[in-house]
Parts: sequence; structure tokens; C-alpha cells
Amino acid sequence: MTRQIELVLVRKKVRAVATLLEEEAPRTCAAVWAALPLEGDTYHAKWAGRELYTLVPPLGSRPGEENATITPIPGDVLYFDVPPDTIDLPVALRRAHPQGLVDIAVFYGRNNLLLGPAGFMPGNLFATITKGLDAYAKACHELFREGTINERFVIRRVEAQRRAGPRDGAGSRR
Repeated sequence: MTRQIELVLVRKKVRAVATLLEEEAPRTCAAVWAALPLEGDTYHAKWAGRELYTLVPPLGSRPGEENATITPIPGDVLYFDVPPDTIDLPVALRRAHPQGLVDIAVFYGRNNLLLGPAGFMPGNLFATITKGLDAYAKACHELFREGTINERFVIRRVEAQRRAGPRDGAGSRR
């Protein structure tokens, strides 16, 4: 069965569902799936274009490069291994994670080029948004204009029972 993840912007109350690309990026999908749920502050890219991302501690295993791209399209979800001191991080975050971080990024618009201060920055394309991209992209654009302060980015599994249909707060079928 195809595995899916839910991408949630908590304050904006918007979510999208992405399908894992397990044939194209098996190591990355396995590492991300095993680490879920993930949650962190939301950032908007400065260099790459229409991208929201979160930074989380390194996952259980580092997948290495696979299914890499520098030109993601709307709906692409990428994984980046971020070695220490390679990007400008808040001092507290850098001190808390001297081993580096993982960047999970969602691209919501066109004309992206993964270029940073040190040159091209390929990321592992491991999932594609298959539900909710339009609303998610609208919220991402609003965050670009308004700022990402206090926005939380949550990534969690879509389990089989949640795929089947909506449920009320008690967990029973409507």
C-alpha cells in the first residue's frame, strides 16, 4: 500500500497530503517514515524561491543523496541533510544541534532553483503533494507576505483509517 504523510501548518489550520516516492527515494522515505511525527518552527526560503521548511534534529539514519533535484516544482517535498555551520541558523539552534540538522521542505510555486550562498543545494525528492496543494500554496504565500513567526510545521503519518474517510473527535465514523 502506498504510504502518505500529512503536512500541517498549525496556525494557518491548513493541511496537505503527500504520497511517498518509495521507488525513487527508498532510503529517504524509510528514514523520514521511521522518524514521524516531526514538528518544528516554520521558515520561508530566502534563496530558493517558493519554499516553506522546518529544521529538525538528524533522523535515525542519514539516507545519503538519492532522487536529487535542484529544480523542484509545486507540491514537491524534499529532504536536505544540513551539516553544522553550512546555513545561517539562530545561535541557540546551532548550539542545540552541533551535529547538524535535517531540513524538510515543501515547494508551493514555480520557478524554484536550489541555490544558496555556497552554490547549488540538491535535495532528495521523497514525496509529492497529492491532496490539498491549492489551499496549502495559498497559506504558504500568505506566510511569505506576513511572516512565519509562531507558525508550527507538523509532518505525520496518514494511517489507513484516516485515509478511509473523516471521523469525528471521538474517532467514530460520521
